[in-house]
Amino acid sequence: MVQQQHFVHPQALVETESIGGGTRIWAFAHIQRDVIIGENCNIGDHAFVETGVRIGNNVTIKNGVCVWQHVHIADNVFLGPNVVLTNDLNPRSRKADWTPVETFIEEGVTVGANATIVCGITIGTRAFIGAGAVVTKDLRPYELVYGNPARSHGWVCYCGQPLKPDRRPLTECQACQRKYRVDPDKGIQEIS
Repeated sequence: MVQQQHFVHPQALVETESIGGGTRIWAFAHIQRDVIIGENCNIGDHAFVETGVRIGNNVTIKNGVCVWQHVHIADNVFLGPNVVLTNDLNPRSRKADWTPVETFIEEGVTVGANATIVCGITIGTRAFIGAGAVVTKDLRPYELVYGNPARSHGWVCYCGQPLKPDRRPLTECQACQRKYRVDPDKGIQEIS
């Protein structure tokens, strides 16, 4: 089997060699040293990835996104244009006792354009964050949030379509027919 090559635009600055096959890095992106990027990723113009970051497979990081140390990105994540990620709860310029705070973006999460993710939280598998949202607390798997501050507005399917559960404990996606068990306190769970 032939290993697929990655692509780096000639006007990108890439200081790491750990780039998976099929990944594309576009103009004016800056990827610092000791970054690991998975396979089949797409990193847009003017993105910045700080030293030590690990990015999973099939991740899309659109234009203008900065990924700082201590932000962990799993497989199949989509970060829309100009998403803001943070890693410091009490930022001050040149603070000697700076303590970074971990943020976890789990598998399949979608973050809409211009959303802000405050550090120290976990965004659950396949959660969906609307454009411009300000997320300040953990999100459950498949949770749909938007607004400032971000509030829960229901659930999304694995395919990303909003679910419309009624009062019954089971619901089905209108787009792909996946079935879910709904618990108002615990969230949803896909069933076969």
